[in-house]
Amino acid sequence: MSKIIKEREYQMNRRAFFSKSATGIGVAALSNLLGGCNLFDKSENGIFTQKNNLQGILDAPHFAPKAKRVIYLFQSGGPSQLELFDYKPMLNQRRGEELPDSIRNGQRLTGMTSGQDSFPMVGSQFGFSQQGANGTYMSDLMPYTSKIVDDLCIIKSMHTEAINHDPAITFFQTGSQQPGRPCMGSWLSYGMGSMNDNLPTFTVLLSRGTGRKFGQPLYSRLWGNGFLHSLHQGVQFRSGKDPVLYLKDPDGIDRVSRRKMLDHIAELNSKQLEEFGDPEISSRIAQYEMAYKMQTSVPDVVDITKEPDHIYQMYGSDSMQPGTFAANCLLARRLAEQDVRFIQLYHMGWDQHENLPTQIAGQAKDVDQATAALIMDLKQRGMLEDTLVIWGGEFGRTNYSQGTLTDTNYGRDHHPRSFSIFMAGGGVKPGVVYGETDELGYNIVKDPVHVHDFQATMLHQLGIDHEKMTYKYQGRRFRLTDVHGKVIKDLIA
Repeated sequence: MSKIIKEREYQMNRRAFFSKSATGIGVAALSNLLGGCNLFDKSENGIFTQKNNLQGILDAPHFAPKAKRVIYLFQSGGPSQLELFDYKPMLNQRRGEELPDSIRNGQRLTGMTSGQDSFPMVGSQFGFSQQGANGTYMSDLMPYTSKIVDDLCIIKSMHTEAINHDPAITFFQTGSQQPGRPCMGSWLSYGMGSMNDNLPTFTVLLSRGTGRKFGQPLYSRLWGNGFLHSLHQGVQFRSGKDPVLYLKDPDGIDRVSRRKMLDHIAELNSKQLEEFGDPEISSRIAQYEMAYKMQTSVPDVVDITKEPDHIYQMYGSDSMQPGTFAANCLLARRLAEQDVRFIQLYHMGWDQHENLPTQIAGQAKDVDQATAALIMDLKQRGMLEDTLVIWGGEFGRTNYSQGTLTDTNYGRDHHPRSFSIFMAGGGVKPGVVYGETDELGYNIVKDPVHVHDFQATMLHQLGIDHEKMTYKYQGRRFRLTDVHGKVIKDLIA
């Protein structure tokens, strides 16, 4: 009777049907099921073993890459471009005047300001000065970053479609405002695979700023694999003695015992893989193996106590406090040295709806020195040329005050229509300012850059044609840039 029931289960199981109808079809088609990821070799005894170098779906880049890796310093909450990068003296001259309807032009507002009767314009109360060989205007809030402006490619004409935090961050990270798509790091893992044997392809580090400490939360799906195989999800590193949860062996388990256990599990999983051809089984095997290797590699890479004093001085005193933005920047450099392909830092606290002057001063101080130090550190090690560093948030801030404007205080609401980010290294042009907004800092008047354009340009620097790296899911071929986006060639050196 049990045999009859088992056969019935097989008949109802689509994967089992294909496995039984053509012996070994799951194994033969495994590479295709994994989207071309050539992850495993089959030994004589039939057990699958992980290869040393995990290859992506692309046998080779579409063209010669200028960058090998990305360090993305994501500033969560929406930094105000008007206080940091986009100098608009006209806003100071017209302080307190109503935003003209011709400038706003019926733009959608958030629920936080849609009920306001007045939209008084307000310029930055912080000074700007010209820096670098080209006299680029930089805010006094970013003195360290100002010193390296000749290494930066500043885009002042970014724009997005989302006006609220969660869809806007999701849009930047996944190319869609709706949850469920793979994020940038997962796409790169899928397309290009790993450059090292002992660390994840894609790592995530979080820090909380002093600006608005308990502002917008972040969700783990932002570094999720979406509909790609779970092998491609980001691995979060935490501050403290256990940087990666559940990595340590329990008491009473030594390395020899762990190795034997993993071998037995791999054998069982391999049999399941042969029988069902489920690609998630192969991902599970790979994840077990990676976790085993990370038990020795992670403690070494996160141990920054061996860094010389001059490095701590370069990154600032916060770099000695685990979990701060500065410490994460230093750790990002160490991960980059170990050839981690995509390193994502999220720094929270940029959502200045009120008390902006005080909050943004603290928030900028959190990141300024460490950002500049990371870029200089990579440069002095000869790594900046093949490491693309990105700094920016999900949208900008309005040129009018949210709430009451006073002589010393104001806030700014979300503004998706124009904002600023910058990049450095990785084959982008240094010392360049691209794009322009109107004299009131509200609308783009020159060289707009959409989120998908930014994503397409990032992939281009890694040697990827954004239209050709796709994944078929539910009958449709998806890509990071969805259905549009173009490479901004004027940004490329």
